[in-house]
Amino acid sequence: MKLNYESLKNTAAWEKVGVKLPAFCWKSMCEETAKNPVWLHFGGGNIFRGFIASLQQDLLEQGLAKSGIIAADTFDYDIIDKIYTPYDNLALVVSLKPDGSTDRKIVASVAEGLRANSADAGQMARLGEIFRNPSLQMVSFTITEKGYALKDMKGEYMAVVKADMEEGPAKARHAMSMVAALLLERFNNGAAPIALVSMDNCSHNGEKLRGSVLDVVNTWTEKGFVSAEFAAYVSDETRVAFPWSMIDKITPRPDSTVAESLLKDGIEDMAPIVTSRNTFIAPFVNAEVPQYLVVEDRFPNGRPALEKAGVYMTDRETVNRTERMKVTTCLNPLHTALAVYGCILGYKSIASEMGDKELKTMVERIGYVEGMPVVTDPGILSPMDFIHEVVDQRLPNPFIPDTPQRIATDTSQKIPVRFGETIKSYAADEKLDPASLTAIPLAIAGWLRYLLAVDDEGKEMAVSADPMLPMLQGQLAGIRVGEPESYAGQLKEILKNPVLFGCDLCEVGLADKVETMFVEMLKGPGAVRETLKKYL
Repeated sequence: MKLNYESLKNTAAWEKVGVKLPAFCWKSMCEETAKNPVWLHFGGGNIFRGFIASLQQDLLEQGLAKSGIIAADTFDYDIIDKIYTPYDNLALVVSLKPDGSTDRKIVASVAEGLRANSADAGQMARLGEIFRNPSLQMVSFTITEKGYALKDMKGEYMAVVKADMEEGPAKARHAMSMVAALLLERFNNGAAPIALVSMDNCSHNGEKLRGSVLDVVNTWTEKGFVSAEFAAYVSDETRVAFPWSMIDKITPRPDSTVAESLLKDGIEDMAPIVTSRNTFIAPFVNAEVPQYLVVEDRFPNGRPALEKAGVYMTDRETVNRTERMKVTTCLNPLHTALAVYGCILGYKSIASEMGDKELKTMVERIGYVEGMPVVTDPGILSPMDFIHEVVDQRLPNPFIPDTPQRIATDTSQKIPVRFGETIKSYAADEKLDPASLTAIPLAIAGWLRYLLAVDDEGKEMAVSADPMLPMLQGQLAGIRVGEPESYAGQLKEILKNPVLFGCDLCEVGLADKVETMFVEMLKGPGAVRETLKKYL
């Protein structure tokens, strides 16, 4: 069996190997989408194929939609040429359950795959045609947070953006410039309203998208490429809306054991590929079962009935509160604590860490004991139910191949939100005392110990990339594992840094505790483990 439309006609063969087939007419969906597109999505990766495209499939199967989704990729065209087109834009989604069992289904809601490449006149003409159609209600994005960035680390426009600013809409190359140019097509052909919806996993994602698009549009206006009326159209959120969203689902890189199981069951050509842009991707998507999407309900041209597919449609403040619940209490702080200690203790997967008595106790204390008194309750989700699912099902799932080494990347950028927000909340509440915290300072001390690049056996250890790594390691110079006496107050300046922690840890009364824990971890091999045992 091969993953294509013709093969789907052999329903018995697919059902025999446990694959759920789409319950709607694929050809009719494609024809309707071509004539009356409703939803265009930029970013053809796993989170789209394994989660977002399934939402429209649900609506198609319920008879609540006739049109599917058009997928376009702005960065890695091999995804379209090698993963979409040869498979008739179908995806085989494999849900990985904690007990080792799987669910399999074919997602067939993508009607068309396009290369958003300004050098390809044919593909760009099709994108222009889609944007001109007043039936288009929403354009969504999963292009990663970097996809919205126009400037480099020095605050200067990147070369491709600079060229776009100078040459105007006709030659737009960067994703944000391309969106601005396509909005111009829409404006010039009736100026129908539309919603542009970032579904990337970053805070205030709609704000980031809007800021970048408007930056391009305003610069083009200043240079005379577009009219002030067009700039006013894009600026008016009653006509061009940028809803915020919160998304949560782990869709890791394709796992070899999943590919082998599919091949064993007679499903051919499922092997992962590495694209010319170094994307590791396959015709199948493996993903965890839990998933959450919360979207601000601001769609000036109407929208699909996403709430009927399990999406929380709400207001901006609720989206923001849900994001804060996840990032500051119920998921991300636990991930970061596991990441740094997992590296020090030699673990290669997050799931295996959850079998470690001390590490499991630490994340439970961070979430349930220290985080819950100040958790942000979004009202639409129970924080306690959410964190129970994280601790009891999601983190321990051995079939989700995620590593502490990956999650430890850029930790300095994560600490002020993942731990600093809770510390600040304690400091602001007269009934709470930051000095009463134990697991959170232990996580911070573990991160600082991790920066020494020596594991708990005393062996040299690789440290994941981090933009502040050279500076931090420079401040820790002279500290040697196995020689606690080598510590001479080097942490003082780090712990005072509000950029790192969102506050001055000396002022809130946590610096001494972090220092003490850190020094105890310097005693020699096994000291990190003994420190965990002592405080937990």
